[in-house]
Amino acid sequence: MKSDATPAAIPRPIRDPAPTLTTNATKVLEARYLKKNEDGECTEKPAELFRRVARTIADVEAAYGANEAEQLTWQDRFYDIMADGRFMPNSPTLMNAGREMGMLSACFVLPVRDSIADIFDSIKHTALIQKAGGGTGFAFDELRPTGDFIKSSGGTTSGPITFWRAFSEATNAIQQGAFRRGANMGMMYIHHPDILKFLHAKQDLDQFTNYNISVKVTDVWMDDFLAGADSPHVVRNPRNGKSYVIPRDIDVWKSNIRDLIEIDCVETPKANTNEKYFATPRLTGPLSQSLQGKVYTKNEIWKIIVDNAWKTGEPGVVFMDRINEENPTPHVGRIEATNPCGEQPLLPYEACNLGSINLGKFISDPCMPEAKVDWDALREAVHISTRFLDNVIDANQYPLPEIDEICKGNRKIGLGIMGFADALYMLGAAYNSDEGIEWGRRFMKFVNDEAHNYSEHLARERGCFPNWQGSIWQTRHNRMMRNACSTTVAPTGTISIIANCSGGIEPMFSLAFLRNVLKGQKQGEKPLLEVNQTFRDLAQKRGFLSDELLETLARVGTLVHLDGVPDDIKRVFVCAHDITPDWHMKMQAGFQRHCDSSISKTINFPESASVEDVEKIYRLAYEYACKGVTVYRDGCRNSQPMALKKSDEGKIAAHSESKSMTSQMEAPPPLEPRDLPEIVSGLRIRQMTPFGNMHVKITVDLRTNTELEVFAQLGKGGDLASSDLEAICRMISLWLRANGPLKLVIKQLSGIGSSLQIPTRSGRIMSLGDGLACALKKYVQAKERFGLRALLLGEIDPAEMDSPLRPPHGPANIALDRTIHAPDGNGNGNGAHIRTPDASRGPSLAAAVEPQRLQLHNPGSHYKLKCPECSGDLVQQEGCEKCLGCGWSQC
Repeated sequence: MKSDATPAAIPRPIRDPAPTLTTNATKVLEARYLKKNEDGECTEKPAELFRRVARTIADVEAAYGANEAEQLTWQDRFYDIMADGRFMPNSPTLMNAGREMGMLSACFVLPVRDSIADIFDSIKHTALIQKAGGGTGFAFDELRPTGDFIKSSGGTTSGPITFWRAFSEATNAIQQGAFRRGANMGMMYIHHPDILKFLHAKQDLDQFTNYNISVKVTDVWMDDFLAGADSPHVVRNPRNGKSYVIPRDIDVWKSNIRDLIEIDCVETPKANTNEKYFATPRLTGPLSQSLQGKVYTKNEIWKIIVDNAWKTGEPGVVFMDRINEENPTPHVGRIEATNPCGEQPLLPYEACNLGSINLGKFISDPCMPEAKVDWDALREAVHISTRFLDNVIDANQYPLPEIDEICKGNRKIGLGIMGFADALYMLGAAYNSDEGIEWGRRFMKFVNDEAHNYSEHLARERGCFPNWQGSIWQTRHNRMMRNACSTTVAPTGTISIIANCSGGIEPMFSLAFLRNVLKGQKQGEKPLLEVNQTFRDLAQKRGFLSDELLETLARVGTLVHLDGVPDDIKRVFVCAHDITPDWHMKMQAGFQRHCDSSISKTINFPESASVEDVEKIYRLAYEYACKGVTVYRDGCRNSQPMALKKSDEGKIAAHSESKSMTSQMEAPPPLEPRDLPEIVSGLRIRQMTPFGNMHVKITVDLRTNTELEVFAQLGKGGDLASSDLEAICRMISLWLRANGPLKLVIKQLSGIGSSLQIPTRSGRIMSLGDGLACALKKYVQAKERFGLRALLLGEIDPAEMDSPLRPPHGPANIALDRTIHAPDGNGNGNGAHIRTPDASRGPSLAAAVEPQRLQLHNPGSHYKLKCPECSGDLVQQEGCEKCLGCGWSQC
């Protein structure tokens, strides 16, 4: 039902009512959102933040004829809906509204055109957006394939992956100075000639760490795959439209377009055939049979996608034709990419303003038989939130004129929901049930319909969005509309912590956990045991609440295997890993049916899930008419095997061939580590790593100008990282004492990657081993430049060290360290180390960032990645790696 009614006026309060905030919500606001002075001290309170945001957004009313009293009325409405947790805008709006930065959007899509000038313009624009805290999405389809002809120079191109790497390095370079970590989405059509390179690029998780990736699959390709999976996979050069098949024996990384087999017998879809880079080629006739067994089939390409998703959680799959079927402004352009978490398809240079309504606030008599939804209150909240987000478009200070133009031309907003899992608990409905799916469909339909109703009301009041003429709202629906898109289901991360609710449409990850308040715990203070309030209240009412139950629940997270909990409670209070993936997929489809844009959701699998389980979900996503799908198998990124490099394969083969010859030769003398004197001289280096600052000590023999031992300690690495580091140093010391050269140690350790990485001014440190190699490299460079004697005697002023030797945030820190080893100081790390002061020691280096740590989650459990902010466990939800404890998000 359409509605033109404006919500009733609310009297302006004498003073702002205090926001409804938990302790942790306050900590999150203090850490990330409130204004601070140069000393890092908060200079505003949460109520002042909400008033600042409300005032900035309400000031836009004046542009549409509102007088001062009307502006103040809307300012109060906007304040109230945020302060009581019914609605929260996306983080950039909370952070920047009414401040100098002024950029209020979270997500952007930038074009990647097929020219050097356009590519590097987009890289520059990426830097401007990410500096202000925005995330960016890209499609690399228009870039011609590796080895393709370049008319202007007569040469050939290095291909999309090379330029993708340039985008990634730009993010690495600017993310340390940005107030939020830069996140990106990279996409490519399945029929691009370099699709194998694209799919293989993130098999190594050390590469493109600031990118999520998705493969764009057309309906034509998917239908052909389902009809004949073993037919040849045909690719198309976006530059000239020529089509090819890919030989099975191709070397993925060495191949180029000339290694593919060109074919002529091709059909393409009739629609949009002029757009060569996305029209899916079709192979017909007898040629298809003659190529069987010689070229890649559709099934083999699909299998690579599914296998990689099972191993690493990537790539996701996006059904781009479905997205463009719902593109509200096809006359303006075709959508080719989404934002980093996939929920917001956007045109080139388009941005979107997002916000979420907390459904749990609209359930009356929760957990009672008479529990129901207050639909009238929810309708009012949708209307106020829609007006708020439309005003954000005008209040926004966009970083580029191209973005300003298209955002104001289409006026897209993304109103979504959070607290859905809470609402289901209150209503007594299980997430993994037909009743739960129906509630999801009903909630989203109501929000979607009422957002459209109020957007129509705004169109009559303020005018339609400028590109309305020719849009689907004019041609298909014949309906006035203020916003080209109104609804999106986005990740809610920290804003759900501020609103004290479950995230987005995801189920609860755990009913209880230890909340590590963001940098807010005093030494020795225990983390706060946080239990879902609805469950706690119901358990108390039903008489089975106990401290023992809550402590057990904090360890295991779920009720499934706990005794003493009624079965009806177990049925309703399910968590993410209690729910089979097909129920996750059904829920996503239920929400997608009534959403203008798309859904940010992760289909979580247990570690035991098979490749076939993942493949089933990818097929279901297409069958259920979803626009895309992202999966994550628990633990898949914590045990990634190292890929054997081609150069190593050659060495192994050569070794095997010469084995019989070597056995006939005289065996080399055994390596015998030499004994060391009790007193030796040494140098100390401080190096930043993903685990905190590392202090590296190198003992040396000045007579022979050689290194004897390496010791290293971590400031805050934890037992696991420290023991690994000690093991590495013992082996290095053993090698050095056996007269092994230090340069081979550096060569072996350099470049070792992990999922914990950190940017520094001297380069990206990718692991514990890589950080140790970086420190040793600094030592070798200083030794070669100044000489070991000068370093030991303190004759070198640290200011003389040039930039390659300068650690981040300060002068060189290669300092003289006289180390006396106790009698058992034999290089095994067990001796007592007595350091004598030395006046020539260089200044110490303060820690530049908080550490990321890898620790044991629970005794006997798998290794878990730890949050860099609070050391809580990281989980995969809403298309992103995030911390449930403090709300830190990788995206």
